[in-house]
Amino acid sequence: MKSRLITFLLWSSSLLPLGVCRALGRGLGRVAWWIGGSPRRVTERNVGLAFPELSKQEQELLARRSLQSTGELAVEMGYIWNRPWDQIRGHILEIVGDDAVRAALAEGRGVMMLGPHLGNWEIVGLHISEMGESVALYEPPHMQQLDDMVRAARQRSGSVLVPTDARGLAKLVKSLKKGGIAGILPDQVPPVVESGENSLFMGVPTFTMTLASKLLAKSGAQAFFGFAERIPGGYRLHYLPADEGIYSKDMQTSLKALNDGVEGCVRMSPAQYQWEYKRFRVRPRGSVDYYAPDWRPESN
Repeated sequence: MKSRLITFLLWSSSLLPLGVCRALGRGLGRVAWWIGGSPRRVTERNVGLAFPELSKQEQELLARRSLQSTGELAVEMGYIWNRPWDQIRGHILEIVGDDAVRAALAEGRGVMMLGPHLGNWEIVGLHISEMGESVALYEPPHMQQLDDMVRAARQRSGSVLVPTDARGLAKLVKSLKKGGIAGILPDQVPPVVESGENSLFMGVPTFTMTLASKLLAKSGAQAFFGFAERIPGGYRLHYLPADEGIYSKDMQTSLKALNDGVEGCVRMSPAQYQWEYKRFRVRPRGSVDYYAPDWRPESN
């Protein structure tokens, strides 16, 4: 029943114009702020950690806008997933930096696209499939009906989804070595200690995945950061080459370049980052838990 309800809501939102979807989403964000609870608390905590230079009033304004942006993402997702790709493609109003991506692919070098949880990352996944043979890691949702919708949506522009296991990773590396393009979300907190290391993000110690760095070392691919900024009427796509440090054999050097690249993207559109996600987790936790109810900056 839950799967059917979510699928119905996503389908229903796809019938609305994109502007209406976004307006409804902003309304949901305002309600989430008014209700409070975990989304608001985590958003405020993250914004405070990431932007200590802002005044309390500026931090609150950014947190409010962030929740509204998350609401926009939630409602427009049905629109993005259920409408034809040609129609979605028409909402890409500007693309910045794709020439460098295409040049790397033209030389026969694989490209790893690192897409932070910023703006609408689904647009990036769909668009990169136009530039080359695309493979993306995919962890299915628990609800089968929703899984069917997401799979169909993400593969309709040509991308191939592979599971987040050893066989899927092998396929991804093989594609990169052949000069393909692969998409990875670089700012997810790894599920186990063995999958990451603590590294500074926005000046805060943060448990960071090592997967992207290891895949780059294995495949010899070129790394770019990509995100779809939400603008009136559609999206502006940004593609930015990663710093050379990301290819370092020293993992801490590589992770610093990874997190610095994500930070550079975030600072271009800070309100559109998914700040309600507990990004600033550390492992092992040790003496700091930024999301503990009694945590205060002076306690760090």
